[in-house]
Parts: sequence; C-alpha cells; structure tokens
Amino acid sequence: MYLLYASLVLLSLSDGLRPSCPGRCSCDALHVVQCYRLTEVPASLPSTTKRLSISHSKMKHLQLSDFTRMVALEELILLASGTETVDNDTFNTLSTLKTLELWKNKLRRVPTGLPASLEVLKLSDNSICVLHGSEFAGLKKLKVLELKNNLLSSLAPSMLSSLVSLQSLVLDGNNIESVAGPLALPHLKRMSMDNNKLHLVPGSFFISLQSLQFLSFSGNLLTKIPANLPKSLLSLKMERNQLNVVRFRDLKHLENLSHLYLSENSLSSIDGAQILANLTTLELSQNQLQMLPLRLPARLQKLDCSNNLIQRVTVQDFQDLRDLKHLFLDNNLVSLFEAGALQRCSQLSNLALEQNLLLSIPLRLPGTLARLDLKGNAIQDIAERELKDLKQLQVLNLRNNKISALDFKALEGLPRLRHLYLDGNPWNCTCSLLRAREVLKARGTDVRGGQCAAPAERQGESWMSSKKIMRQCEHHLHLAEKTREPKKKAKPEDHPSTRIPVDDDDYDYEID
Repeated sequence: MYLLYASLVLLSLSDGLRPSCPGRCSCDALHVVQCYRLTEVPASLPSTTKRLSISHSKMKHLQLSDFTRMVALEELILLASGTETVDNDTFNTLSTLKTLELWKNKLRRVPTGLPASLEVLKLSDNSICVLHGSEFAGLKKLKVLELKNNLLSSLAPSMLSSLVSLQSLVLDGNNIESVAGPLALPHLKRMSMDNNKLHLVPGSFFISLQSLQFLSFSGNLLTKIPANLPKSLLSLKMERNQLNVVRFRDLKHLENLSHLYLSENSLSSIDGAQILANLTTLELSQNQLQMLPLRLPARLQKLDCSNNLIQRVTVQDFQDLRDLKHLFLDNNLVSLFEAGALQRCSQLSNLALEQNLLLSIPLRLPGTLARLDLKGNAIQDIAERELKDLKQLQVLNLRNNKISALDFKALEGLPRLRHLYLDGNPWNCTCSLLRAREVLKARGTDVRGGQCAAPAERQGESWMSSKKIMRQCEHHLHLAEKTREPKKKAKPEDHPSTRIPVDDDDYDYEID
C-alpha cells in the first residue's frame, strides 16, 4: 500500500514539472509542436521542442527574443503567417537548427545571421527581389535552397558562392531575365529555373556544375538548348520554350542523359537523337512535327509525340526500338498506319492513338499490348484478324468511332480484357450483338457504353443491359449457347493484379 501511495505522489510531481502546451498549439511526445492562428511566437514552449510549425497566423515581425529558449529546435516552419520583417541574427542562437521554412509570407529579403547548422532553407512564395552573398555567409552545410515564386530578376555567382555543399537549388516562378557564370556549386545535383524570363543561358554558367544531374528550364523564352551542359546530366527539361530546332550533335557528350523533355515548343522535325545512346524517355508533345522522329535511340522506352501534325506511321519509324514500352500518338492526323509497323517493339504495353483519322485498327500490333486507345477515330468495323494476337490486352477504348457491329470472334481472342469503352458509336442493336455480350459477360469485362442508334424502336437502350432486347432475342441467344463451348466464368482473382484506371481520361501508362 505504501509503494502504491509513493508511486502516485511521484507521478503527480512529474506531471507538475512537465511543461504545459501553449494555447492554440498541440504538443506530442516526440517534441513536435504545431500551432495555428497566433499573433506571436509562444513564450511557454517546452524547451525540448525539436520541431515547431506555425501556420495561418498574424506575425508581421520576428525578433531574437522569440526563440532564445529553444535550445533543442531542429526544424522551424512558419507558413502563411504574414511575416514581413526578421531582425538580424534572430535565428543565429539556434545552434541545432537544420531546417528553416518561411513559406507564403511577405519577406522582402533573406533573413541574415542564419545558423551555421542549417541544411535546408525554404523561402518560397515571398517578395524577395535580390540575393546578397552576405545573407548566406557561413552556411557551409546548406544542401537545399528553395526560392520559388519570389521577385528575383537575375542570378550571379557572387550571390551563392559560399554555399559549398548545396545539392538542390529551386528558383521557379521568378522574373529572372539573366544569369551569369560560372556558378561555383560543385555538389549541386538538382537545379530548376522553371517559369522565368530567360532568353539566353551562357555556356560559362555550367563550368563548375559538374555534379548536376537534373536540370529544368521549362517555361522560359529560350530559342536553343544551352551549350556546355554538364556531362553528368540524367534529366533535361525544356518544355514551354521557343525551340525551333534541336542540334543533337551539341549534346553528344551527354552520355548519361536518360530523360529529355521538349514538349510545347515550335519543333517541326527531330533527327539524330540516336546519339544519346542511353535516352529512355523523349517527350515531344504539342510541337509542329509532321512526321515521326528519325533515328531514335535503341534504348528508348517512352516516346510521346501527341498533339502534333503526324500523318503516317511506317515500319521504318520503329524498326530499332525493341525496348519501347509506351507510345503516345494521340491528337495527330494519322490516316496511314502500316501493318506490322510496331512488330519489332516487343515490349510495347501502351499505345495511344486517340483523335486521329484511322479507318480501321492497325494490323499486326505487338502481342504485348496491355492498353490500346482508339477513341475519336473513324473506325467502322472490328475484324477478328486485327485483335487476334492481343492476348495481353486489358483496356480497349473504342469511344466515338463509327462502329455499328461487334463480332464475338474478335472478342474471344482477348482473354485478359478487363475494360472496354464503347460509347459514342452508332450501334445497330440486332440479335447478333448478343453473342458479343455473352462473351463479355462470361469474362467479367467492365463495359462502358453500347447505346443503340438503330433500329428506331431501340434507340437509347444498351445492348449490354437491356432486358427488352434480351427477351426479343431469346431464341437467337438459345442457339448461340448451344453452339458455343461452355467456358468457366472468370473470377476477379483470375485477372492480373495490375491496377487499370476505369476512366480513360486519366491515362496511366504504368501498366506492367
């Protein structure tokens, strides 16, 4: 009894010594404090606090006395709190601080006197218009610097020269019109300057960036790809610029480049990309291509040429692309698709041909296809020979064509079909469609659409679900059941586990 009493006394004493959590804040056992709608930094924060997050508050000014007791603080986040000014050395006493995030405030300059322990500094969505080298002095451990959506107009080497350990620099959404080099950041791996106003990037800019792997200049005013890009590059993004031509011979030293993004430019042709031997992704959508790129790299896995002016697809276009898995040719003018044009693409799983001028399904498509999109063409018939080899097909999109009949024999060659889109076609709902219906039902295929356009008395009904059509065609259906061999109804677990989106407008090309 005495031991129990003593334990209760000690417990009550420890509760009395435990620091209380300030109002409008939540504190947990991991020394994380989150606060909302404050007017000042709480004075009664536990001294053991390691992570402090304050958001949606009204704190125009920060000063040294706000943080003097936070001897263990490692991460400070101040989000959308209207902060306009920060006194010099406000954060300097936080000797354990590794991450400082001051997002969505009204800062006009970078706080000075930042602690030498800092590794991550995020100042996006403020009103900073210029950077000074003195603001970053002593930050030899800083690895990440983000200044998205500020008012910067230029970038010079002196601004960042002290950041010898910087690995990631993000300057998207500023007003940067000019950059100068060399930018002495020997450990920089990722740089993004999207959505600025760059017309030119001098070759000297990259001389000291020999560790750079990911570079993005999307959404600028560049008319050519910058020269002297680092040999270390793995990914280059140049979408939404004003490129008229790409000279691949100027990129031949980029032997490690695997991803190249050139969408939304003014390119009328692409030739010679095979010089980039390790390229696996090439995106060229929304340009002015009138023909498919010539001489593509043999290791290419994804090619996006959607939203161009391409009219023909020939065997010669794809004869060396044995590793190609994803091909996007939607929203072009393709009317000629040579039989067997993709026959050598022995790993192709996704083919997008929506919104073209095709009159029929291309012949001899690769048997590896898992998804085939033919929405918005002028296809009138579905022939057995067009689909017979597609044993792996899971999604078939035939929306908005001119199909009126569907041969059940064509469907029998698609054992793994899980999703079939048929709406927007002028279906002639005769009893012969019931053979196709029974094949689809037995397989458990999810069918969208199938509304009748003819005969007149059946307009608007669905030949997949209408009981009226079923009753009128009972005799026909009975004969079909007698002539067809019995087949085991597919169970959900019989289908592959790969997730397939049921809405084709949300195109997911990652199908195994």
